[in-house]
Amino acid sequence: MQEKFQVVVIGGGPGGYVCAIRLAQLGFKTACIESRGSLGGTCLNIGCIPSKNLLNFSENFHKAKNFPKIGIEIGEVKLNLEKMMKNKDKAVNILTKGVEFLFKKNKVTYFKGLGSFKSKNQISIIDDQKKEIIIEAEKTVICTGSEPVSLPGINFDDKTIISSTEALSLKAVPKKMVIVGGGYIGLEMGSVWSRLGSEVHVVEFLDHITPGMDREISTEFMKILKKQGINFHMQTKVESITKKKDGVTVITSNKEKKVNFDADVVLISVGRKPNTKNLNLNSIGIKLDDNKRILTDKSFQTNIKNIYAIGDVIKGPMLAHKAEEEGIAVAEIIAGQSGHVNYDLIPGVIYTFPEVAYVGKTEENLNELKKKYKVGKFTFMANSRAKAIDEPEGFVKILADEKTDKVLGAHIIGPHAGELIAEIGIAMEFGASSEDIARTCHAHPTFSEAVKEAALSVDKRAIHS
Repeated sequence: MQEKFQVVVIGGGPGGYVCAIRLAQLGFKTACIESRGSLGGTCLNIGCIPSKNLLNFSENFHKAKNFPKIGIEIGEVKLNLEKMMKNKDKAVNILTKGVEFLFKKNKVTYFKGLGSFKSKNQISIIDDQKKEIIIEAEKTVICTGSEPVSLPGINFDDKTIISSTEALSLKAVPKKMVIVGGGYIGLEMGSVWSRLGSEVHVVEFLDHITPGMDREISTEFMKILKKQGINFHMQTKVESITKKKDGVTVITSNKEKKVNFDADVVLISVGRKPNTKNLNLNSIGIKLDDNKRILTDKSFQTNIKNIYAIGDVIKGPMLAHKAEEEGIAVAEIIAGQSGHVNYDLIPGVIYTFPEVAYVGKTEENLNELKKKYKVGKFTFMANSRAKAIDEPEGFVKILADEKTDKVLGAHIIGPHAGELIAEIGIAMEFGASSEDIARTCHAHPTFSEAVKEAALSVDKRAIHS
């Protein structure tokens, strides 16, 4: 007799495990299938968590080398990369095991194996011993995430032509690393290996990094990264990548000439694609769009009425927290409640040093919409806390409606930007004006005072600039 579940979640990443837990909380008999062997998906295993761990460790290493400049006399600072990687793996293991504990606590049945559809109500699970079990589901939620894409005609070899996955586990610091793509992931990985001693070159086809970000922030961000020693080659196309005995040769071209880069490794970071290839979707008639994403309606329902999809496999930003919000929303919709995700207020964060964060509209968005707006800015150079700890780079920028003063967007480059953006996100969720933020008392001395001052600046009444 096949085991029956009210809802089966395929994929145990941030969207999937959160969805499964919420479904269980709502009283559904729930199962979650994960093929990786550990829960947490790309985020916990080979994405958000290990990358932020290495960003933190590498930043500490960089700071330690500069301690004498601030009066802290220490001996020679040495890198033990093997120990650093072990600490990264330890953090990942603790968090993934933590999700397993949450499954047990909430009575979610956890299947380790590759899940695929045999029919719209039957799911096959193949475990690591190639054994198959079949379970029945009244409803199914697909949240199998995404995987890195390479350049046309170029395949990852996991050694010298690598994706972000391998960039998190290199055995030695590359003398020279070429990164193809100036987006979030490439710049975070570039920051890690640059701090640890690698000569990093970023090759970007566009004339700016971080496409889609507020252009003023993007420009400032590249200036800061250049000062940190990262090299940028803009409006440059990768023609080919050739493996050789001791690394790779990356052949590029721009308007003026062709340029060859000899490097130990090349990290291709040009985007990700939905991971749906093993689900057997064709057999049950699930419809996809031109980008191979699963088509869903506003309730995350596919064209097969008892099957839903969330996260990276559907339209929208490929962000862990977006998937989490959708996981909760779809669980509540299945329960007959009114689950909802405000896609206009999904924040983005780049965890370099300094951090970059944003929420809402950019100036470019507002100009395209012909929306009249006001701008308030405040630099961390004038923020007491930032000056006190010698982290004065960057600024806060708030965009508000010219007539109503309602906050339309916010963009921050500076210390702890990823934490600071949450305040503005909450304000925007409740329809706040810049004056609402400006008249809210902020503790002194804190980085958050820069947010208050930027809000004051919208009406040209900042105090400290």
